[in-house]
Amino acid sequence: MNRNPNEVENVDKNRRKALAALTAGAASLPFLSLSAETVTNLKKEIEVLPNEKGPFDTVINNGRVIDPETGLDAIRNIGIKQGRIAAISKTEIMGDKIIDANGLIVAPGFIDIHAHGQQMVASWMQAFDGVTTQLELESGLLPISKAYDHVSKQGRPINYGFGAAWSFARATVMQKGLEPADGTLAWFQKAFTFSDWQNSLPTDKQLNQIMALVEEGLNEGGLGVSINAGYAPGMGRKEYYRLAELAKKYNVATYTHDRYMSIVEPKSSFEALGEQIGLSAVTGAHMHVCHINSVAGRDLKAATDLLKQAQAKGINVSVESYTYGAFSTAIGADFMRGPDWLARFGATDYTAAEFNGEPLNKQSFEDLQKSEPGTPIIFHFLREEENKEDQNLLDLAVLYPGAAIASDGMPWFKADGSIIEEDVWPLPKEAFAHPRSAGCFSRLFSIWVRQRGVLPLSEAIAKVSLIPAQIVEKTAVQMKKKGRLQVGCDADITMFDLNTIKDNGTFTQPGKTSSGHQFVMVNGQLIINNGKRVDGVLPGQAIRNN
Repeated sequence: MNRNPNEVENVDKNRRKALAALTAGAASLPFLSLSAETVTNLKKEIEVLPNEKGPFDTVINNGRVIDPETGLDAIRNIGIKQGRIAAISKTEIMGDKIIDANGLIVAPGFIDIHAHGQQMVASWMQAFDGVTTQLELESGLLPISKAYDHVSKQGRPINYGFGAAWSFARATVMQKGLEPADGTLAWFQKAFTFSDWQNSLPTDKQLNQIMALVEEGLNEGGLGVSINAGYAPGMGRKEYYRLAELAKKYNVATYTHDRYMSIVEPKSSFEALGEQIGLSAVTGAHMHVCHINSVAGRDLKAATDLLKQAQAKGINVSVESYTYGAFSTAIGADFMRGPDWLARFGATDYTAAEFNGEPLNKQSFEDLQKSEPGTPIIFHFLREEENKEDQNLLDLAVLYPGAAIASDGMPWFKADGSIIEEDVWPLPKEAFAHPRSAGCFSRLFSIWVRQRGVLPLSEAIAKVSLIPAQIVEKTAVQMKKKGRLQVGCDADITMFDLNTIKDNGTFTQPGKTSSGHQFVMVNGQLIINNGKRVDGVLPGQAIRNN
């Protein structure tokens, strides 16, 4: 029997100490710093609100509740009211609906700050991976108002948001014959049939027009300046500087896919990373490094050493990684062209590239690149499952202290290469994407936490919830109530079985949902119940800048 709501335990009103169990304490911050001052700041006190009285709309009973910010890791009962956490109690509490979380980890819903798959089916696939908020910040979209309106009219099971897309602005201004951007990624896919916007320098007039479009996106709620420089490496140095200045002016971050994808100098990934760090140091802008694993590739040791040096000196850069040694991209991307493109990845054979799960050869690669340059392919820059040295390289990114995990998840494509825009479920068998679109986060817990035991559970949870929330929260105050399990925070919660959580998608069968997430809740509403999708429930809300 549930106890009377008056018996609800009143959480101590005194302040709790912030998490000290994470490695060097650094994983509770978006940035790594080895200074004594930072270690002291990690122990700053977190204000914990008292429990509210019941009864509650929903009660989660007997789960192992882990909050990475306060360091809570204990069996607790959670009471939810009006979409927010209203009580976290040692004793039983009353509610209209009871969820038995016995044997499950109860964690903040995962936050993906690098999610290109913003269609309905992509959102549902991520929900099965424990994701409750997906943000398109690396590529972004334009016009921002159209992007938000489009998704709002359809609704989403999970929260959503977008950065202001510099690459969209650049293609709009510089590319003749290209229709105006419509706020969708499908438009950007079509842009790869053109090349002027990727490699040409803008005139002064064009640069002013590009900047105006990006600024308009920020004024319409864009969550940051999205700089997909890997797809337009012809960007001018002054152009990049102005984007950093704009981010600083609006107190938002830049989210950058660095301009070069290469281990060979000049024009190496290391050089591009140094450029990004330098602009952050000069302008003071917060500059976020997207998918350090794939931009640095086999140069991860040098790249991560450089990042650590920069962060130790207080330069405002943050970083993310996904949990695979293969990336997905349009085959027409500039970094996939030229006589030496394979060598720039440290590869020797075209079979490192795959289309629909099948390795390509030189002829099939070139034919596809010429006929359908927007076609998504997979490229294996590491073979971590076959090579221990490659696994060690990937670990430098995935285990990087204070780094977020972000999927870089792609939309789901039909066999003809077009994006699945319609609301269909289950996912069609022929649907194709990188398996990270289905299993990036569960893979972290399955491999690095459970199988290999090289990442503490609490730190893994921080990497997928608290850290991404902290990266974005100065821009969007809504994020201060996400990535945490505390009274007053949004009831975005995933409940998973650590013994069974697993990514099931593969490169040949990517459309298999992850397993282990028994219950997933967004803004107080269950969207996954006993491991099954709850049809007709779309509680996702827009995340916009302040």
